[in-house]
Amino acid sequence: MIIYCHSMLDEPLRQKLVDTLSPQHIIHFRTETTSDEEALSSFQSANYILGNPPVQWFDNVSDNLKFWQLDSAGFDQFASVPLKDGVKVANMGDWFARPCAESIVGGVLALYRGLDTLTLLKQKSEWVGAKLRAELKILYQQNVIILGAGTIGQSVNAILKGLGCNTHMMARTSPEADLHSREDLMNALPHADLVINTLPGTATYFVDTEFFSQMKDQSVYASVGRGSTTDEHALIAVLNSGKLDGAVLDVTEIEPLPEESPLWKMTNVILTQHTGGGHKHEHMGKVDLFLNNIFALESGGNVANEVNLVKGY
Repeated sequence: MIIYCHSMLDEPLRQKLVDTLSPQHIIHFRTETTSDEEALSSFQSANYILGNPPVQWFDNVSDNLKFWQLDSAGFDQFASVPLKDGVKVANMGDWFARPCAESIVGGVLALYRGLDTLTLLKQKSEWVGAKLRAELKILYQQNVIILGAGTIGQSVNAILKGLGCNTHMMARTSPEADLHSREDLMNALPHADLVINTLPGTATYFVDTEFFSQMKDQSVYASVGRGSTTDEHALIAVLNSGKLDGAVLDVTEIEPLPEESPLWKMTNVILTQHTGGGHKHEHMGKVDLFLNNIFALESGGNVANEVNLVKGY
């Protein structure tokens, strides 16, 4: 079997794959010195793929492809990829859920407690402690709406409950949620101090002008789902109006965020640059899942975290 590893792995993880899978498998690794032509050639010959290659490469995917292990949880960008029947695809499941949840809750805490402002003041050696105290908020007993009841949404919910928040989750069919329709949501928004968006990319512009108009004055909006789920122009407008106290964004519509975006200069916006799912062992998890799924596939078992690209789950 031929394996193409599009994920950029360090030498110890590359060696782990070689030690575990060779000589029965031939492995082609993409590295910083691999040309696009070399990488594409390896991709086109592969039976197994690890990583998220460019969408356009799949126009010439091998007829011998049997399994594709994404190295992300989200995969909406691959909805139109033309794979033949029988090719199994798996994502990373809940591997990134806890770090994403900790990042977005950490960002909200930083905004509430003025930590981002204090960091900038430290750079200027400027002391304004007494004035800032009067502007700080606490997360305890805040009313929070979490958009989405997937693995990230549930992790966010668990952390916020531990911090003493009153939480509501919005999802159309999930039994974990208590808000199931947009009407339910619109009725609840005026009472929410904080909204955290964990929605997948299929919910394009779910958060729009109407949504923001229903939010409570001086509330906070946070997003760790997909940038396409938020109408960024509407968000910028509502932030400029003063209706919201601020926003915490791990994801934006365009990434990297364009230099000319007003979000860069807004003092009440925290940007975490899509680092939410990151942690020092994230690549180890990708390799371990890939290996486990190859062993399952070759022994006639079921792969973990199998997904349907077209259906989006």
